Amino acid sequence: MQATSVDDNPSGAFAREGRFHLAGAADGPLARLRVGVKDMIDIAGRITGAGNPDWRASHAPAARHAPVVEALLAGGADIVGKTLTDELAYSLNGENIHYGTPVNPVTPDRIPGGSSCGSAVAAAAGLCDIGLGTDTAGSIRLPATFCGAWGLRPTHGAVSSEGVVPLAPSYDVVGWITRDAATLARVGRVLLPPAKLSSLPQRMLIADDAWALAGDEVRRGLASTLQAAQGRFDQVAHTTLAAEGLIAWQQAFRVIQGREVWEAHGDWITKSGPHFGPDIDERFRWASTIGADEAHAAGVERARITAQLDALLEDAVLCIPTVSFVAPLKGSSTAAEDRTRALCLLCIASLAGLPQLTMPVLSAGGCALGLSFIAARGKDIALLEHAAGWSQDQALSG
Repeated sequence: MQATSVDDNPSGAFAREGRFHLAGAADGPLARLRVGVKDMIDIAGRITGAGNPDWRASHAPAARHAPVVEALLAGGADIVGKTLTDELAYSLNGENIHYGTPVNPVTPDRIPGGSSCGSAVAAAAGLCDIGLGTDTAGSIRLPATFCGAWGLRPTHGAVSSEGVVPLAPSYDVVGWITRDAATLARVGRVLLPPAKLSSLPQRMLIADDAWALAGDEVRRGLASTLQAAQGRFDQVAHTTLAAEGLIAWQQAFRVIQGREVWEAHGDWITKSGPHFGPDIDERFRWASTIGADEAHAAGVERARITAQLDALLEDAVLCIPTVSFVAPLKGSSTAAEDRTRALCLLCIASLAGLPQLTMPVLSAGGCALGLSFIAARGKDIALLEHAAGWSQDQALSG
């Protein structure tokens, strides 16, 4: 197997030995669309490297394609390579200590975000049409935002996670990133379960406590798009999601995530002693300390939050900023406060297993931002069709 050269991978989006061509069906709804597959997802005959050399060295090639890969190939899409990921997907930065940082096509001096960094960069830069990735705590939504692309985190369980390296299974989903809303929707029609004919509720809720977490540049940059979004609904109302503060939701989220992360990988880490980047190593060490009682208490809180959101979204769509800050400069450490604020937003859909779509917006300062819509579980296709229709209307009016 020949390694990917720098010339073949100028953006750094593809994983080591990640460029290849695997043709899909001769025709189909995704005919000849190019897919970059995050290196957490199995492709038959190739090692799933998970962004870490020690993982790669200790695992054999996959015996079969992950079902999501099979579905894309059957739909006519072509696989054009494996894309880079943060180590075991346990980061939101997109800076891999072993393999480098893919080049953000919007702001090359800034990080692309992760952990689906390679898929976001490849899709946004036009190196593929579909960036297939995974999302646990925002790993589709955040890099799609930083790279100026569209992204969907589907309803939990709507797309098979079989053949995917887990991180925290009760949160993990397979999602995708594209340059336009129409392609985002095309993929959804292939990968998502057939949906009954339905449309989104015509009531939009603006979560004031979520918007309060966003920085000034983000709020200013999204203001006109938010106003336009309100015109797409018959009713607009404001709400507060968490009287106790979204930080409490984030804390419950991270405890459950950490417990599941260690259950998924603790044995391998203990036996293999792999080398991780400092931040990721610290997260795994912390995850190893979470006890069953702490995780159970967080699970009770999660069930309460899920029931609250299910009731709230029976007749509404929630609108929030996708990420609370603009992409940091490469090599600068993401401030703990910024990361926490971002996770306060990103954990909302993750906790309840709800579909979230992020659309790209360019700020006056030239950084890419994201505006998100969260719908009731199972409303994925309606959410995608709504976004595609809005995008088409904007193109026609422009």
